[in-house]
Amino acid sequence: MAPSAISTDRIKKAVVDAHKKHKSKRGGKNASYIPILGQVPSKLFGVCVATVDGQIFTAGDARYEFALESISKVFTLGLVIEQRGPEQFRGKVGVDPTGHPFNSVLALELHNDKPMSPLVNAGAISTISLVEAIDAEDRWRQILGVQGDFAGRPISMSEAINASEQATNFRNRAIAWLLRDGGYIYCDPMEACDIYTRQCSTLVTTVDLAVMGATLANGGSNPLTGTKVIARANVAHVLAQMAMEGVYTRSGDWAYTVGLPAKSGVGGGLVAVAPGQLAIAAFSPPLDEAGNSVRAQAAVAQIAHTLQLGLFNVPPRNE
Repeated sequence: MAPSAISTDRIKKAVVDAHKKHKSKRGGKNASYIPILGQVPSKLFGVCVATVDGQIFTAGDARYEFALESISKVFTLGLVIEQRGPEQFRGKVGVDPTGHPFNSVLALELHNDKPMSPLVNAGAISTISLVEAIDAEDRWRQILGVQGDFAGRPISMSEAINASEQATNFRNRAIAWLLRDGGYIYCDPMEACDIYTRQCSTLVTTVDLAVMGATLANGGSNPLTGTKVIARANVAHVLAQMAMEGVYTRSGDWAYTVGLPAKSGVGGGLVAVAPGQLAIAAFSPPLDEAGNSVRAQAAVAQIAHTLQLGLFNVPPRNE
């Protein structure tokens, strides 16, 4: 289905209806293990669709800034695949789902310290270490820059969120040293861990997140600015990873019920991509046990079903 085949009125109604239906949905709790995230108002709820021709449709708190968190992994992955190529990346990090929680140490132990997926913490730290950089600040500048290119505006880090995360990231530090022991980290382990924590501490809105997803849907070109962020050929590799590990241990269930590559973050954000058409984003802080926003999942799934966007949908034949 081409973008023009979905009318503006249908998209607008789908966004408004999803927000209205799920704004009072209960369940889940904020990611209080990162203290500052526990303080974000739990009632916040934003929904946005961004199309590949630059149309934006919003409902609720879609302009509220929140922590990007694990969704940042997607954009650093895109940067590194651009620099290193998909085959080198696959050998150095891995591209298979772990079947374990996003911060699992056991998953590393089971695979001889190879991270396997760039969308879990171990793989994200390894991916950061592969950014071609002359020093730590150059590495960070590139990661922050690619987030901005995907969003179509400059993105900044929250000093308060970063401080809260740096004070509680002991497990990620341990993971970084295990990667070093296994030979799957390619710069100083603590540098990679520090920059991983920074990239998770950047601030985006639901609109930003939808545009970031729409850049992938548009073959790597930002639909608002026209900037070519990553090559069209590399978008497929990024979307494949989102499909396999994007909503953590619920990724299989998400593929089965929704059928779109997606990525969530413990800040409450979720983005799903319908290639060639649009992206759906939603934000609400309360999370389920896997670390995915309860309201965001419900809203994104409803919009995907309403607009019949699932990649595995088989269109009827004229018989």
